[in-house]
Amino acid sequence: MDVGGTRERMAVYLRDHHDKVVSRWSELVATSARGRTSLDEVRRELSDIYALVIRVLADADEHAVGELRAALEELSRGRARDGYTPSETALAVFSLKEAVYELVADSADLVPEFLAFSRLIDDLGLRTFEAYSAAREQIIADQSTAMMELSTPVVRLWDGIIAVPLVGTLDSARTQLVMEKLLETLVATGADHAVIDITGVPTVDTEVAQHLLKTVSAARLLGAQCTISGIRPQVAQTIVSLGIEFGDIATKATLADALALALKQAGLKVVPALWSRCRSLRSGRRCLSPSRLTCKTKPCCACRRTWPTSCPPPGPAASSSTSPRWRSSTRSSGGC
Repeated sequence: MDVGGTRERMAVYLRDHHDKVVSRWSELVATSARGRTSLDEVRRELSDIYALVIRVLADADEHAVGELRAALEELSRGRARDGYTPSETALAVFSLKEAVYELVADSADLVPEFLAFSRLIDDLGLRTFEAYSAAREQIIADQSTAMMELSTPVVRLWDGIIAVPLVGTLDSARTQLVMEKLLETLVATGADHAVIDITGVPTVDTEVAQHLLKTVSAARLLGAQCTISGIRPQVAQTIVSLGIEFGDIATKATLADALALALKQAGLKVVPALWSRCRSLRSGRRCLSPSRLTCKTKPCCACRRTWPTSCPPPGPAASSSTSPRWRSSTRSSGGC
């Protein structure tokens, strides 16, 4: 049997019935899409593939096969991104056989031609499924990488102090990502202290401890000091029972304790804010007492003090002072 001649005759037949085949093929694919795409969009997408199939059957040029495979791979990637199932994606190709069979079913002389055409479509359907699987794997890998990057942020706590809050399990791949982001941030910000917070790490075993030690060692090579925070009582018991030693690496129970230690090593100290709600009776300056209890400028009912004109006292107003912004007044006996 002349296979080449059979394929060429089938190409001629498909070219002569272009509109009927494409219309029926588009209807079958649009039905399987269940409203996720319109019939016109499906027809435009499948018309190009149909033209490439005719070129491959006619053996018109040597580039037709490569172009057809590229078109089917693009179709598979698009369906994978849009959430189509593997069956729906493969059906987009296999439906062409059904559309053509409805035309040649009553023509016994076209059986050899249809068999050659069917073998071609089967091969294209398998390639489409393979392309779909590869596209889905790539999408899952990209999503995993994105989620891993989002779960390992590096935040700036203070000038020269950065923190890496870890949430979830810590494996080799994630440790490498944490190390890279930490080192890049240390170089970019010039920070000399890093806090690795493991409050969100559910369990700390020997492998996790080794990953943490590697990260701390890499940061020390850049001249930065590291503190590990988030050591909960359960985690501390696990570390002791496993015989894990962090050596001279500072560990703290909370992120706040680690930040206080980093500030202390940087020569800074956190002190309470000054009491600044009242003003001096004479000058109007804010009180410098550290708290309300030691404040010596508390207003009393009989005292005279300065008030801003935008917020007058509750008592009757006295005569205006010489200052355009302030006026002196005496508080009423109902007072403070």
